[in-house]
Amino acid sequence: RVAAAPAGTSGNFGLGGHDPEKGRDYVMYQISGGGYGGNADHDGLSNGCSTIGISKAPPVEIMEQAYPVLYRRYSLHEGSGGAGMHRGGFGLEYEIELLRGQARASFVMDHGRVGPQGAMGGQDGAVNRVEIHKGGQVIVPEHLSKAQDIALNPGDRVRVRTPGGGGYGDPARRDPALVAEDVRLGRYTAEQARALWGWQG
Repeated sequence: RVAAAPAGTSGNFGLGGHDPEKGRDYVMYQISGGGYGGNADHDGLSNGCSTIGISKAPPVEIMEQAYPVLYRRYSLHEGSGGAGMHRGGFGLEYEIELLRGQARASFVMDHGRVGPQGAMGGQDGAVNRVEIHKGGQVIVPEHLSKAQDIALNPGDRVRVRTPGGGGYGDPARRDPALVAEDVRLGRYTAEQARALWGWQG
């Protein structure tokens, strides 16, 4: 009757600064979804709406027109769904590069240390991961998925991978054809599928 745990975070990301090309200050705010938990009937939903309702980020093309940023990646957080008879849904992965001017980034997200729990023998979903690529270094915030007032210069990037949902049921009971389909679509590597489900492909 109960699904495994969902991502459980609204993925709040804010970026503010001055755009010298447009001659104005700006504040960019993005709310991202995550994976929902699997349940007794089917796999969890991928990149579901955030926990605060139906809030979703605008299309990346709109964001790039309005703000001095480039989305280097915007995709599913592959491999993030917890293994189970019915796996968890996948979170979101995006990477934003500051193109011009100086800016400051802040984010408030959850599940940085422990992924969403599986149910009935299912495994936990992946944790929330945030990285700042700055001056040739990769910085992981002290609080993992929470930080504020991070100074960014042109060329610096922020990479976010939101949690996947927990898996439901014993992974050994998953239909091998469904595992093979996930591998074919690149959702899991063959090595992950063998380790998580004992896949023989």
